[in-house]
Amino acid sequence: MKVLVPVKRVVDYNVKVRVKSDGTGVDIANVKMSMNPFDEIAVEEATRLKEKGAVTEVIAVSCGVTQCQETLRTAMAIGADRAILVDTTEELQPLAVAKLLKALVDKEQPQLVILGKQAIDDDCNQTGQMLAALLGWPQATFASKVDIADGKVTVSREVDGGSETLVLTLPAIITTDLRLNEPRYVTLPNIMKAKKKQMDTFKPEELGVDVKPRIKTLKVSEPPKRSAGVKVADVAALVDKLKNEAKVI
Repeated sequence: MKVLVPVKRVVDYNVKVRVKSDGTGVDIANVKMSMNPFDEIAVEEATRLKEKGAVTEVIAVSCGVTQCQETLRTAMAIGADRAILVDTTEELQPLAVAKLLKALVDKEQPQLVILGKQAIDDDCNQTGQMLAALLGWPQATFASKVDIADGKVTVSREVDGGSETLVLTLPAIITTDLRLNEPRYVTLPNIMKAKKKQMDTFKPEELGVDVKPRIKTLKVSEPPKRSAGVKVADVAALVDKLKNEAKVI
């Protein structure tokens, strides 16, 4: 059984992002980049399924600039068997990524695609759902537990009312939540092994996909500065401030 795991190169979650002075986007010059944390969880889960014997091959995929190779090497150091880079300098929006992934699914024929539920840079939370729609496959989002048996995948997920369990017939799409697992520490020997693993490169044109942006960003700005909070002596003072200063009641 083959599993495809898309991974995205994003600004490291420890970095405080800055907006460009002209308001056209986020400044990523000389900023530490790393794998999207939710995608790291997806790679870890695919690797664990392989270690259990439920999966035979894990393929990591990334779409973007040439530097995404570093992210793919990290995925292979965690446990992916090989990698595919879709090399492009275009701004990739969720629908374009979903179309690229569909082309790769058609090419590789995996039985399962595991994605992070969202990327921490744009927070769109759309690619997995769009890919499921394009493929016509069943999907389970925000997975907190995954089990595979008898050609079906059982997914536990948290919902507003508590939790629910979905049983999907393979092939299927899964997006991962933070509670699914804790990714392993990548060791130096595994990093060295990853350098020897196969990495194929394609251009979007080779996959027959038009990745030109459909949505235009007009302006990016930082949130307004908020004043510091204050302590109040009792409930009466709190109600007074909410009513007369905040004017929310």
